[in-house]
Amino acid sequence: MSNNKKVNHLGIMGGTFDPIHYGHLVAAEMARSKFNLSKVLFIPTGIPPHKNRRDISAGELRFEMVERAIQDNPAFACSSLEIERQGPSYTVETLRVLSRAWPEHELYFITGTDALREIFSWREAEEILTLIEFIGAARPGFDASDFLEHVQEEHPDIIGKIHYLEVPALAISSTDIRFRVRHRQPIRYLLPESVRLFIQEHNLYT
Repeated sequence: MSNNKKVNHLGIMGGTFDPIHYGHLVAAEMARSKFNLSKVLFIPTGIPPHKNRRDISAGELRFEMVERAIQDNPAFACSSLEIERQGPSYTVETLRVLSRAWPEHELYFITGTDALREIFSWREAEEILTLIEFIGAARPGFDASDFLEHVQEEHPDIIGKIHYLEVPALAISSTDIRFRVRHRQPIRYLLPESVRLFIQEHNLYT
């Protein structure tokens, strides 16, 4: 911790959120509680550089789904920072902006374990690791030992900046929800009802 003894912790949850579901929300709330986060900021990705999907829903639709999903939690907020930015959404650029906007906060980036395993391939990963700590949201029974051994061997200076959080609801996935909609299977109770109705209203994923 720095010399000015920061005590405020800001959670950052990035993702495509196409659509947002209870797995995301439970992970954010569990991270907020365990790591004493004053707020969790959801940031829908604009143009994701690591995804090959060409059918990603428009940014404004994904942003509205997030807003609907978090509206009853005062500790959650949503930012359109990446959606408004031109070009691919690189995490390092977002973190630079947030570091300037929230100078009195320590930043905690909440992400899934699959994405966490790829952090060293992210643009300017070394700078990212000076700006934040990572919270890896893991499915129950997930074994992170091999990844942590790799970090210990290759990047021992950051081993204390990577945390794991077991989240039972991560059996839910956006990919599965899109599949279910496409094949006319039920998605009720996998995501907030307001988001389900939004998907239905805008005929998404069909």
